[in-house]
Amino acid sequence: MSARDFAKRCLFTVLRTGFRLTPMPGATRDRLRQRFLDRHAYLLPRGPRGRSAEVPQTEHRPRRQAAGRAIGFVPRRSGTLPTPLPATVVAFYLPQFHPIPENDAWWGEGFTEWHNVTRALPQFEGHVQPRLPGELGFYDLRLADTMRRQMQLAREYGVGAFCSYFYWFAGKTLLETPLQQWLADPTLDLPLCLCWANENWSRRWDGRADDILIGQQHSPADDLAFIEHIARYLAEPRYLRVDGKPLLLVYRPGLLPDPKATTTRWREWCRANGIGEIHLAYVQSFDRADPRTIGFDAAVEFPPNNTTLAPITARQHLLNPDYRGDVHDWRELARQSMAQPEPAYPRYPGVNPGWDNEPRRSGGGRVFAHASPRGYRDWLRHAVGAAQRRFPAQPLVFVNAWNEWAEGAVLEPDSRLGHAWLEATRAALQPAPAADTRPCAVIHVWYPELLDELVAALRASGIDWRIVITTAHEREKAVREQVAQLGLDAEIEVFENRGRDILPFLHVANRLLDEGVTTVLKLHGKRSTHRQDGETWRRELLDKLLAPERAARIATAFRDDATLGLVYAEGHLQLLGHYWGANRANVEYLTCRLGIPSPQDCDERFIAGSMLWLRPAVLRPLLDAHLGMEEFEPEAGQLDGTLAHAVERVLTLAAGAGGFRTADAAALLGLVETRPQPYPYAQRSG
Repeated sequence: MSARDFAKRCLFTVLRTGFRLTPMPGATRDRLRQRFLDRHAYLLPRGPRGRSAEVPQTEHRPRRQAAGRAIGFVPRRSGTLPTPLPATVVAFYLPQFHPIPENDAWWGEGFTEWHNVTRALPQFEGHVQPRLPGELGFYDLRLADTMRRQMQLAREYGVGAFCSYFYWFAGKTLLETPLQQWLADPTLDLPLCLCWANENWSRRWDGRADDILIGQQHSPADDLAFIEHIARYLAEPRYLRVDGKPLLLVYRPGLLPDPKATTTRWREWCRANGIGEIHLAYVQSFDRADPRTIGFDAAVEFPPNNTTLAPITARQHLLNPDYRGDVHDWRELARQSMAQPEPAYPRYPGVNPGWDNEPRRSGGGRVFAHASPRGYRDWLRHAVGAAQRRFPAQPLVFVNAWNEWAEGAVLEPDSRLGHAWLEATRAALQPAPAADTRPCAVIHVWYPELLDELVAALRASGIDWRIVITTAHEREKAVREQVAQLGLDAEIEVFENRGRDILPFLHVANRLLDEGVTTVLKLHGKRSTHRQDGETWRRELLDKLLAPERAARIATAFRDDATLGLVYAEGHLQLLGHYWGANRANVEYLTCRLGIPSPQDCDERFIAGSMLWLRPAVLRPLLDAHLGMEEFEPEAGQLDGTLAHAVERVLTLAAGAGGFRTADAAALLGLVETRPQPYPYAQRSG
C-alpha cells in the first residue's frame, strides 16, 4: 500500500468512527452521508488488490466465445405455480434498452445499455463477463412485443409485477416510451408500478454530484408537476396497488429537500384529483430511516445497497493486473439479509440474484462472486416467509432486478444458465421438495460391455436402486442396446465426451440435488487405454463400496445421519500433497471459484478413483460455482492435470467447508480397516 493510500485510509477511518459515534436521527445521518459521498468520494480508501500471476498460468476460460453454457443451464420448461401465490414478487425493471436523443448526445449515436453490457471483459479468473442475453436477445424496448414476451415469462415463472424506474427531471422525462406503450396497450397485462429515480444522471452511473449529465431541481412546484404527470399511470386499473392504493416508490428520499412535505403534497393532490389514497414506499438504496418519519408508508429492502461486507478481492487471480474494483461474497450478502432482525417499521423484504457492475465501470467494477440460482431461491423463499408474517393481507417481495444487465442483477434468461434464475423464482414460491431417500446409482459408461458387471453388483446388493446412466454421443446406441438386453430400468443421459466421468456426473448431480435426492453411489468402468490395472481397481472399489453385506448398511447410515457427506472405500483416501502432479494450480483455482478454503495443510486428503457414496448437498459449492463446460478439456487421453482431476481432489474440501464428514466404509460399518500401504494405483509426485 502506498503512503498516500495509507494516509487516506487512516483519515477515512477517523472520520467514519467520529460520524458513527455522533448521536443524530437516522434521516439526518443518511442525508449527511450522501452529502459527504457526493462531495468527497475521492477520500474513500481503495480495498485490497487481487493477485497478479508472477509466472504465466493456464487460463481456465477459453477465449473461443463468451456465451458458452455452464453446469446448471436450464432450458425453458413448463411448470406449476401455487394458487394463490404465497406473495407477489415485484421485480425492478430498467427501461434503458432503447435509444433516445439524450443518450445519443452523451454517449454516441444509438447508445443503449447493451453497449455497456457487450464491452465488459473478465478482470480475474472465474469472472463471468460479458454476461450475454439468452432467449430474449438484445431486445429493443421500442417494440411492444418485447415487453409482451418479458411479461409472459414473468407470469410463467411467478413474477407478479414490474417496478419500473421512472426518470423525471423538472418536467423532462427520459426513457418513458416503454411505459407509454404499457399504458396504451391493455394486452400488456402484467401489473406495474413506478419508482422515481430521483437522483442526478452522472457520467459515473452512480447519481453523485460530479460530471452531471442532467440534474434534478427539487421544489414544491416540481413535486406537484411530477405527481400530475404520473397520475395517468396511477389511475390505470393494471397499476399495482396495495390495499387498493396505487403504489409509488422513491429511489432516494434523502435527496428531497423536505420529503415529508413532498409526500404531503402528493397525497393531497391525489385526493383532490380523483386518484384517492396512495401507498408510498422508499427504496433503501442509500437511506435507512423509519419511513413514517419522512412521510412514507413503508420502506423496500434493496440489496446489495446499504450493506458492508469484507472484500475477498485479495484472493482473486487477476487477468487484468490494473483491476481497481472490489470483489465480495454474494453468499454473505444473502446470509446477512436473512439473519438480520426485522425492523420496527414497515419494510418489504428484498432479494438480489447477483451484482456485477463491471460493464458500467470498466476495470473497476464492484463484483459479488458466488451468486447462484439455488442460493437466490433459498433467499427468496425466506423473504416470502418474512413478507407473509409482516404483511399477511398482501405480502410483497422485491427483487433487484429483472433486467439490470450492466449491473449483473438479472432474472431474464442468459446464454450461460438459460432460465435458471426464473426457474429458481418459481421453485421459491413452492414448498421445498421432500427428501428422496431412495439410493441413486449414477454410472458413467464408455465401455458398454462393462455394464453387465456393474449392474450385477447393483442387483446383488439387495437395494431398490434408482439408476442413472451417463454416456457420450458416440456410445449412446450401444449403451441403449446393452440396457435393453439387461432389462434395466434406467435413465440415460447423453453428453459430449468431455470431462471424463466427472463433468457428466456434475450435470446429473445438479438435477438430483434439486429433486431432494439424499444418497448417491457414483460408479464408472475405470477401464482405460492408458493404464493396465483399471480392471483390478474397479473390482476392488466395487467390493468395498457395493458388496451385499455393506451396501444396505451404508445407505442406512446416509438416511440416519444428515452430517454424513462422503463414504469412500478404505485404503483409497490419499494425501493430497503426495499426488499434486499437475493439479495444484487447478485445485487452487477451483477452491477460489467455489469460495472454500484452499488446502493449507499437507495432511489434507482426497478420495482416489472417483467411485464413492455421497450426499448431493456436499456438492453444492461445486455445483453453485456453475463451471463452464468449455473449462473442461476435450478428451485427449490425459493422465493428469485436467479440471476433472482437480474436481476429484476438492470433494473432501467441499464436504468439510459445508459441515459434512467424510467416512471410511470399513470404519463406518465397524469392520477391520486395511493397514495403510503404498497406494498401488497412482505414483506419488510430491
